[in-house]
Amino acid sequence: MKKALFLDRDGVINIDHGYVFKMEDFVFTKGIFDLLRLFTQHNYLLFIVTNQSGIGRGYYSEKDFQNVTESMLEMLHNEGINITKVYHCPHAPEAKCHCRKPAIGMIADMAKKHAIDFSNSWMIGDKQSDI
Repeated sequence: MKKALFLDRDGVINIDHGYVFKMEDFVFTKGIFDLLRLFTQHNYLLFIVTNQSGIGRGYYSEKDFQNVTESMLEMLHNEGINITKVYHCPHAPEAKCHCRKPAIGMIADMAKKHAIDFSNSWMIGDKQSDI
């Protein structure tokens, strides 16, 4: 079983300006690179789990989200940080899906695919609904 660090994106990885879907609005939070390197040094897998209701609400597209994600991952990689996987829920809250945090759908999927040991894993979010 593997240890994992699960991170929300908006408000944890990057400053949350509300519906961040363009790279010009994407700014990494202070200290995030050091935090991710520390967990990597302690053999944690790194996952990003993010609600992206702007997709479901029609504010931006799946492609917009993917473009930001690809750029973010490249920038993290350039800092020596490798994210195992990014999972996102594209649904609006009223969709009542199983993947939107605080439901456990995204994390349960990761645990199954990557043999995660929850007793040695962490979740970092900026809102109560992340956890």
